[in-house]
Amino acid sequence: MRILAFAEQRDGKLKKVAFEVAHAAVQLAGQIGAEAVGLVVGEGAERVGSELGGFGVQKVYAADDAKLSSYSTTAYARIVSDAAETLSADIVLFPASAMGKDLAPRVAARLKAGLAADCIALKWDGGSIVATRPVYAGKGLIDLKVNSPRKVFTLRPNVFSPGSANGAAAAVEKLNLNLQDTDFLARVTGVTVTKAGRPDLTEANIIVSGGRGLGGPENFKMIEDLADVLGAAVGASRAAVDAGWRPHEDQVGQTGKTVSPSLYVAVAISGAIQHLAGMSSSKYIVAVNKDKDAPIFQVADYGIVGDAFEVIPELSAQMKKALGKD
Repeated sequence: MRILAFAEQRDGKLKKVAFEVAHAAVQLAGQIGAEAVGLVVGEGAERVGSELGGFGVQKVYAADDAKLSSYSTTAYARIVSDAAETLSADIVLFPASAMGKDLAPRVAARLKAGLAADCIALKWDGGSIVATRPVYAGKGLIDLKVNSPRKVFTLRPNVFSPGSANGAAAAVEKLNLNLQDTDFLARVTGVTVTKAGRPDLTEANIIVSGGRGLGGPENFKMIEDLADVLGAAVGASRAAVDAGWRPHEDQVGQTGKTVSPSLYVAVAISGAIQHLAGMSSSKYIVAVNKDKDAPIFQVADYGIVGDAFEVIPELSAQMKKALGKD
């Protein structure tokens, strides 16, 4: 049996989720007695693929072509599904990132495989893989089995440990692609990059989010200040995004991004179930809200009942002192 780990890369650099998926594949392979191999797709894939060796993957296949300089959902789906067929991979793992969520169901359809999405745990039990995933907007967890011969899983970012890099390099083999124009039914015509100087929201270890209780977009400045002190990403509730205070890519929640940082600071966010669905798997949650009955306190590990306009500036000042950033 062979497990294929899709290692996501952007601009010739592996994403953090690539190492998480690779390490999860290695761990699962160890339980099953299978072989874990990596797959990197995109221009420059051959150059960066060897990095997966430090996380336990000994063999990596690279789909490297100048035509793949930008993501194409149709081309990537063909490449990954063809690789799974060629390599006789019975299990394919993706990150539950924006790319992974777009790509995994297309690959599953091509392979006639069952798909379990947004998994937070995988284990081998009784001769089958048992996947654990949240349901009902994060209110519950279910264990499920995929009964099709081929199986596809997407793994929630920041939940699976990437392990510790040991410096080893994986052997990289370049795939023969023979790409045709018909493979690129979806093409990227332009890319707009916002350089915020902060971590990517879905991969951030710390996130500071603000909500409607801040009263206006100008008050996100104190959220950004605290995030800069902590080296954190900035998030927002749907209400703040709908009001036009923050861009949609900052939205955390059921209709935004699902995040699992080590620390999530929710400022002036009431804690509607749609928001909790996107962040309740955070390891530690700190809530700041002047309403002591706000639902956010039901999931918070630490809560501060107070005015955010008093609490956050003082918290930033104290963290600067603690971290020696005065």
